[in-house]
Amino acid sequence: MIQWLVAGVGDIATRRVLPAILAEPRSRLRAVVTSHPSKAAAMGVPGYSTLEEGLADPLVNALYVATPVALHHPSVLAALRAGKHVLCEKPAAMNYQQAQEMAAAAEASGLVCAVAYYRRLYPKIVEAKRLMEAGAIGKPVLAELNCHSWFNPIDGHRAWLVERNLAGGGPLYDIASHRIDLLHFLFGRPERATGFVSKAVQKYEVEDNATVVVDFAEGVRGVVDVRWHSRVDRDQCRIVGTDGALDLDPLNGPELRTPAGTLHLPPHANLHYPIVEDFVAAVLDGEKPACPIVEAIQTDWVTSQIR
Repeated sequence: MIQWLVAGVGDIATRRVLPAILAEPRSRLRAVVTSHPSKAAAMGVPGYSTLEEGLADPLVNALYVATPVALHHPSVLAALRAGKHVLCEKPAAMNYQQAQEMAAAAEASGLVCAVAYYRRLYPKIVEAKRLMEAGAIGKPVLAELNCHSWFNPIDGHRAWLVERNLAGGGPLYDIASHRIDLLHFLFGRPERATGFVSKAVQKYEVEDNATVVVDFAEGVRGVVDVRWHSRVDRDQCRIVGTDGALDLDPLNGPELRTPAGTLHLPPHANLHYPIVEDFVAAVLDGEKPACPIVEAIQTDWVTSQIR
């Protein structure tokens, strides 16, 4: 049984992470770390005011890090030192150096340490990878992923995402990171990367748009474009090969259009449930986690190349 400590009880935790833990049959929510005791009381579990107190709980054997990015590095290192397995929100860290330190600590500890890049477990992503490896579109040469929306937290909701000292960056860190990780999942380790960020419309601290270009082995190129200044929502994903293409638009939707026809492969109703379930299997059954931190930090390497 996994006895979870969840650090951070914000938007993602309350909407997805906590419901996933409560629904997963081999998981139990042991406690939360929060500055609001009423949140813990509402869940009927102990609430610790500091991570150190929570990690000292002898019943806790795994930590979910659902805090702003600035706290990922110290939280993961503290948990590994305390002998706890860790599942961390994305991106792994504020920069590549921090991410490398986290990966090295995880390897030295022998504990399971993974990052919640849950799109790796979308059924249609798994099937798209299988189809590519089977030659369904010939030789893959190009992957294009765009995610555009309007984000300006004037009401304060999720406002930390536009504070550089907490988030590290804007849409590059928040929504591009998921898509960059998908490129790694599909095509392997990146060989080179470049790109640009700028403030075109919004006036907050971080960028409001980013364009990333990543080259992989055997001539595959990925292009990721993310924007927080579009009133037209886009969630596009297309993989082009020499003999056809796979169309996954919208990425978060159920459809996978292939040269042989359209497949209907919806994700889980709670997008975080499969990554929690996968992590539990990694800890209790010795399975490889969907996104071990040693793989996740490749995204941190890519973002470190963007100017």
